Amino acid sequence: MSELKYTKEHEWLAIDGDIATVGITAYAAEKLGDVVYVDLPAVGSATTYMKICGEIESTKSVGELYAPVDGEVTEINDAVVSAPELVNQDAFGAGWLVKIRFANLPDLLTEAEYKALIGEA
Repeated sequence: MSELKYTKEHEWLAIDGDIATVGITAYAAEKLGDVVYVDLPAVGSATTYMKICGEIESTKSVGELYAPVDGEVTEINDAVVSAPELVNQDAFGAGWLVKIRFANLPDLLTEAEYKALIGEA
């Protein structure tokens, strides 16, 4: 997963041109516990860097989804809305959350920096 970028809020980004596919990390999914509900922003809505744009509820708690970039939501993962457990089962694959078109990429963490953050370095 070295091609991914990460945020301190435990989100990953896969960059393809000017589109960032965003999800939460396996570490975050594990800490949340069994995800039972996912609330994602509407397609076409604007996102603002580090502002709450969605919510992930688990059997343990409610977590906020922070926008990792300024941009516009181009797609949401309807499969995760229908089957929130995908976040736990495949956080880096089928459990992706949103795709956001961005103009500028903020300073994000590398895989090594993220692992150091969560104590796995």
